[in-house]
Amino acid sequence: MSTSDPDDTAVPASAQLTDLAERVIALLPEQGRVLVGIAGSPGAGKTTLAMRVAATVNEMLETTDAAVHLPMDGYHLANSTLDRLGRHDRKGAIDTFDGWGFVSLLRRLLVEIDHTVYAPSFDRTVDEGIAAEIAVLPSARVVIVEGNYLLADHEPWVQISSLLAESWFCDTSEAERRRRLVDRHERHGRSPEAALSWAETVDGKNAALIEATRPRATRIVSGQ
Repeated sequence: MSTSDPDDTAVPASAQLTDLAERVIALLPEQGRVLVGIAGSPGAGKTTLAMRVAATVNEMLETTDAAVHLPMDGYHLANSTLDRLGRHDRKGAIDTFDGWGFVSLLRRLLVEIDHTVYAPSFDRTVDEGIAAEIAVLPSARVVIVEGNYLLADHEPWVQISSLLAESWFCDTSEAERRRRLVDRHERHGRSPEAALSWAETVDGKNAALIEATRPRATRIVSGQ
C-alpha cells in the first residue's frame, strides 16, 4: 500500500506502543467501531506511530484486520487543482486538503460497518493521492486516523474531535522534525537547499498552526 512516507528514525518505544495499544483496546465497544486520532506537525512521526500502534493492537488481538491505519494525506487536493487555485507552492497547508471529504469519510466509517469502506492513500513518489487504495473491512474495530489538522478549530476540521474516541498529539522537538523533513524532501527529489527552505517556510508555517492545537488533545505522546 502506498501511503504517507513513514520516518524510519521515528521508532516508538515498545513500552509506549504497548500502553497505547492497550488503551485502544480498552476503548472498543461491544459492537461497532471507534476512531482514534493522532495529530501533530510535519515530521513529528505520526505515520510511523499510527502504523505501529495498529500493528500492536492486531498482535494483541491475534488478528490482522481489527485495527487499520488511515492517513489524512489521501485527501490532499490533486496537483492540477492546486495549480488552478494557485496553492501548489504551499502544498500541505490546511487549505490544500479536501477537509469536507475527509470529515465525510470519518462519519461513514462510524456507521457503515456492514461493508468495506474504501479510502484514498497518498504516494510521495508521484506526490498524489491514490483513490480507494485503503480498504476498511467490516471486521475493522478501530481506525487509527492520523494527520496534521485533526484538532484544528475551524470548519470543517472542528467536527473531527466529536468523531474520535480519543485524540493524541504526537510531540517531537522542532530540531528533530526539521531534520526528518529535510531528509524526506531530499529523498523525494529536492536539492539540500530547497529541502531546507521548504522545511523552514512551508512546513514551519503549518507547524505553527498545528502546535497551537496541542491543548485540545486527549493525550500527548512521544514521536521520538
